[in-house]
Amino acid sequence: MNPVHLPYMCLAYRFVSVVATLASMSLCCLAAEQLPQVRQPNIVIMIADDLGYGDVSCLNPDRGKIHTPNLDAIASSGMTFTDAHSNSSVCSPTRYGLLTGRYAWRTRLQEDVLTGGPSLIAPQRMTLAKLLRPRGYDSCVIGKWHLNMLFDGRTMAEERVVPIGAKVTSGPIDAGGFDEFHGYHHARQMQTWIDNDTVTANPEPVEMLPRLTAQAISYITSRHGKDKPFLLYIPWSSPHGPIVPAPEWKGRSGLSEYADFVLQTDDSIGQVIQALKDHGLYDNTIIISTSDNGTARGSAGMDELEQLGHYSSGYLRGAKSDLWDGGHRVPFFVSWPGHIQPGSRSNSLVSLTDVFATIADITGATYPQDQGEDSVSQLALLLGKPGYPRSNLISHSIWGYFSLRQGKWKLICCPGSGGWTEPTTAHAAKEGHPLMQLYDMTADLGEQRNLAEQEPEIVNRLRALLEKQIADGRSTPGPKLANDIDRIIIDKPPQTSHRLTQ
Repeated sequence: MNPVHLPYMCLAYRFVSVVATLASMSLCCLAAEQLPQVRQPNIVIMIADDLGYGDVSCLNPDRGKIHTPNLDAIASSGMTFTDAHSNSSVCSPTRYGLLTGRYAWRTRLQEDVLTGGPSLIAPQRMTLAKLLRPRGYDSCVIGKWHLNMLFDGRTMAEERVVPIGAKVTSGPIDAGGFDEFHGYHHARQMQTWIDNDTVTANPEPVEMLPRLTAQAISYITSRHGKDKPFLLYIPWSSPHGPIVPAPEWKGRSGLSEYADFVLQTDDSIGQVIQALKDHGLYDNTIIISTSDNGTARGSAGMDELEQLGHYSSGYLRGAKSDLWDGGHRVPFFVSWPGHIQPGSRSNSLVSLTDVFATIADITGATYPQDQGEDSVSQLALLLGKPGYPRSNLISHSIWGYFSLRQGKWKLICCPGSGGWTEPTTAHAAKEGHPLMQLYDMTADLGEQRNLAEQEPEIVNRLRALLEKQIADGRSTPGPKLANDIDRIIIDKPPQTSHRLTQ
């Protein structure tokens, strides 16, 4: 049967129902008793770009030197997830997973990131914006899209500055289903500002974060007094390179320009929260704040920061691009006044792909079984209820290598980092490292002791589960589906590229 997400209609009341688990989908759906219809919650999703787990002060009190008061405030007002993961350790695939509830490696994007061309989102693919439109939501994306688009029908992947007046197709509005778009495609085209479907300005990169902040505040201001709920998706430009803190932020951290840029990003997040409060929208708004992957070691200057006592990955190994947790374990905070216990924490395993099913449960939106196939609702978890069903998740590196986490065990299907961090897969293979890695994440959070040779049965079990979820076209229960490509390779040959920026 199709997964049906029952309406969650208790925004003005305490949640009084029991948990009902839909066995056919293993999705946790909470049904309230029949209550009067009230307004749907607004939804604001903010995703920082390359903000590491250890760059947020409340997550890294022992090894962090950057103070992020606004992110800390979201954490104290809602729930902090300590074991949350992006579905990839780089930009484009993470954004696809967040918006569609589907792993991006099921598409043509098998490695690296997108630079231009037709949208990665197929016409029939459901997105958060498409999901919520029948529920009466307006939708807007402000920031970095990075899921491809065309300018005047052309790819223009090598053009850093696209001329004013160029028309955008296969982008956030026609492919993504959003009502509004204000922002840019990706970091190498940061000087191309787009309003809806038209290039309207060619700003300097240092202007991008202030422009996005002002645009987000303007949108929130425009919602004052309106009855319709809204989805506001803000994929920030920062602290991804180029590292360009505004002049008034330079030197604020006392560490580096990257640290200054993190402070400016945190301030932008705070300005969005304040705008919601100023316009009476905060109490009826779900706020999700996260990051797309770990810190970029090269552009952030992680080695230099560590010499100053700041560890952007905290106690985790690796960084952006990698399969070690520093590449994809991310800050993840959710606030919802009156519903999520302030200051609560969860150690449960969650993925950014889960945002899709969770929002569906909260709003009563429905979707067919061939959509959101890697998304599991977190609603029970957010409300402190039993029955949270995610038991495993798959992560993917810049070069297309796989890892699978189940309980305390984590399998990595390559030698080395799988990304840019040394030893890279090529170097590890040359040095004779084992082709498989297995870590006990409870006892060895830093992934230092490879237990693959000591625990072959666990390696085989996790490997079989990975193969099954690839072959089934989904990781949630339901009918088998087709991936977008016929062959997805687990045992890829060692990657020899050492590109350090994207």
